[in-house]
Amino acid sequence: MEIKDTLKKVRECVWEVPGGYNKSMRVPGRIYLNDATIESLEPGAIEQVANVACLPGIQKASIGLPDIHFGYGFSIGGVAAFSTRTGVISPGGVGFDINCGVRMVKTNLTEDEVKPKIKELINTLFKNVPSGVGSKGKIRLENNQIDDVLNNGAEWAVENGYGWDEDLEYLEENGKMNEANSDKVSEKAKKRGIPQLGSLGSGNHFLEVQKIDEIFDDKAAEIFSVNPGEIAILIHTGSRGCGHQVCSDYLRIMDKAYKNHNINLPDRQLACAPVDSKEGINYFEAMSAAANYAWANRQMIVHWVRESFEEIFNKSAEDMEMNIIYDVAHNIAKKEVHEIKGKPMEVFVHRKGATRAFGPGHKDIPKKYQSVGQPVIIPGTMGTSSYLLHGTQTAMEETFGSTAHGAGRKMSRSSAKKEFKGEEIQKYLAKMGIEIKATSMPIIAEEAPDAYKDVDEIIKTADTAGISKLVAKMKPLGVAKG
Repeated sequence: MEIKDTLKKVRECVWEVPGGYNKSMRVPGRIYLNDATIESLEPGAIEQVANVACLPGIQKASIGLPDIHFGYGFSIGGVAAFSTRTGVISPGGVGFDINCGVRMVKTNLTEDEVKPKIKELINTLFKNVPSGVGSKGKIRLENNQIDDVLNNGAEWAVENGYGWDEDLEYLEENGKMNEANSDKVSEKAKKRGIPQLGSLGSGNHFLEVQKIDEIFDDKAAEIFSVNPGEIAILIHTGSRGCGHQVCSDYLRIMDKAYKNHNINLPDRQLACAPVDSKEGINYFEAMSAAANYAWANRQMIVHWVRESFEEIFNKSAEDMEMNIIYDVAHNIAKKEVHEIKGKPMEVFVHRKGATRAFGPGHKDIPKKYQSVGQPVIIPGTMGTSSYLLHGTQTAMEETFGSTAHGAGRKMSRSSAKKEFKGEEIQKYLAKMGIEIKATSMPIIAEEAPDAYKDVDEIIKTADTAGISKLVAKMKPLGVAKG
């Protein structure tokens, strides 16, 4: 029997892979898709959900979110939580781009003010924020400074003049994981990170100027300070070569560790170690340091985005009210407390291509947002809408406070480059009124909107299932890509 045939519908947009599908499964799999998208889901991604359900110490369910697709070991769009006493930690459950995430900055500028200058603005952003494969930042760190970045994250950036003190309140973890230990990061990872700090990178990373197009929840929008017709900026990037190297280093270590700890795996790519083992502790401390690097990286980019707007509009960033709405990580593992079997329990939550979506009243979200829940930022593609949502109690109960992270690829980058021509995509976007600037035409081709799933369906599924609720829709005016 194929795995798709085992799926049972639990309720609208929620499907279950029963524990009996594989005798090694310790919990069921749970997948959040609507009736239309469940048909197109690749069987390999469902198998990965079932495989993760076999890992020691997993709690409640192995989860696949509305943008789920096949990944390395764990599916992308996957969530799994493991007991801090009996569970494991796995680099594959975080991914190579540690703390790839999205930051949203608001302005009080209107579309009428920005649209006539959009080409000039995108060119300026492209000039001021380094991007592209192997791109290097505009600053030169001393070798010993990289440790400060790894240990202190966005706090280091603000202390060194990149941003405002109040920015830190509106970053997940306030932009710093305290468990970070730069001593657990290899010299190779540090050397890769030193020149790249303050750069966007390539692939699906971007800077996007957007207009707030539609409001779905007036109360939440007011609390989040977003108004229709105003301009916002999304920044999507992560830990660059530093995080990639941390993942690579520890995958090699974990490949030996799981055998030494007598852990049986259905897939070698799920290489892991007990959370309280030397290998598990070292990975978590190194991963936390790479996450801090990413928060510092996005903080520096925010600084240059503000400077770019000041240059074009001859106003101060303060006068344009260029405040951070929120910053979310979507490739990360964290120690959190969740209710399991009616009792609070400390677990390591792995989110891979998954956005934290804590509900109202949670102590770890800014006081300003306590009444409505955590802001959730889910980008689409450069030719489609992005969305602002809020976290929910349903997410806390069902998905360890998690929801989708983006459109999710349906076509590989190599396939997209064969299918699409960058020049044609650029013309297509221009007809839609979207200005794009990228380092090369192949980059535009591989990031073509049709290479991705339908973000509108993903958002509708998340909203219908109740794991995050719609607040606002944003449409792109201009995109800068590596």
